[in-house]
Amino acid sequence: MIDSYPSSDDAEVAIAAARAGADVVRDMYGQWLPRIDKAAGDFATAADVEAEAMILDVIRAARPHDAVLGEEGGQQGAAGAVRQWLVDPLCGTLNHAVGNMLVAVNVALRDGAAAVADPFDGEVFFTDGETARVRHDGVGDALLTPTPASRLVDVNLDPPFPSAPGFRAVDLLAHPEFVERFRPRVVSTTLALAWVAAGKRAAYVTDGGDLSRSVHFAAGIALCRAAGCVVTGIDGAPIGETGRGLVVAADDETHGLLMSMIGSRS
Repeated sequence: MIDSYPSSDDAEVAIAAARAGADVVRDMYGQWLPRIDKAAGDFATAADVEAEAMILDVIRAARPHDAVLGEEGGQQGAAGAVRQWLVDPLCGTLNHAVGNMLVAVNVALRDGAAAVADPFDGEVFFTDGETARVRHDGVGDALLTPTPASRLVDVNLDPPFPSAPGFRAVDLLAHPEFVERFRPRVVSTTLALAWVAAGKRAAYVTDGGDLSRSVHFAAGIALCRAAGCVVTGIDGAPIGETGRGLVVAADDETHGLLMSMIGSRS
C-alpha cells in the first residue's frame, strides 16, 4: 500500500491505482457476477465495484485530501476541487461479463497524470502530463510512439448518438475512402485510445458530448496528448465543454483524412 508520494509522483499514484483495479478485474474474470442495473441497458458488476474500491484505497492513502469522481461511487470530496481524480474501474463491463478480455482500467488526475491498465496483457500505459510511456508487468518504461502504419481505426458504435443524423459512426465505416485507406475495428473500451498512443492503432473515433473530463475518456485523452497524437472533437474543434465526441489520430494526415470523411457525412 502507498503511504505518500510527493506531488511530482502523481504518475506513480495513477499507475499503482490502475494496477490495483486491474488485479481485481483479472481475479474476478470468468466468475458469474450478478448485474447491477443502471440506465438504458447499462450495468455494473461486483468487479466494477470492488475494483473501484481498491483504486480509491490507493488514492486515499497517497493523496488523502484530493477529490475523486468514480463511475460507480460518484463524487467524493468537493466537485470543484483543484485536484480531482477521475476513475473508471472497468471500461468494458459487458466484455468482461461475457468472457471477453478487451477491457481497461482508467485513472486520471484532472489536467495531470493518468494511467490506463490492461488487466490481461500486464501493460500499464501512463503519463506524467508531459511524456507518455508503457510499463509491462512492472518492469521497464518505454516511450509511446504513435504511428498510422497499422491502418487500423477503432470506431465506437455504442450509444448514445447525439450527433445523428448529421454524423453516425456506422456511416463512416461505409465511406468509400475509409474502406480504401483504413481497416475498421469496433471496440467498446477505451483501451483503444492507449493503442493509438502506443502505435497499435492509427486512430479512434467516437460520438458524444464533452469527453474531456469523462471518467471513461480522461486517462486515454491525457495519454494520447502526451504521446503527440492529434486530439479533437468530431467537428475538428478542441475538446472541452462545448465539444462533440472525439477523434484521436496518430498523425496529422490520418486526422485530416478522417475529418474529411466525417465532414462529408455531417
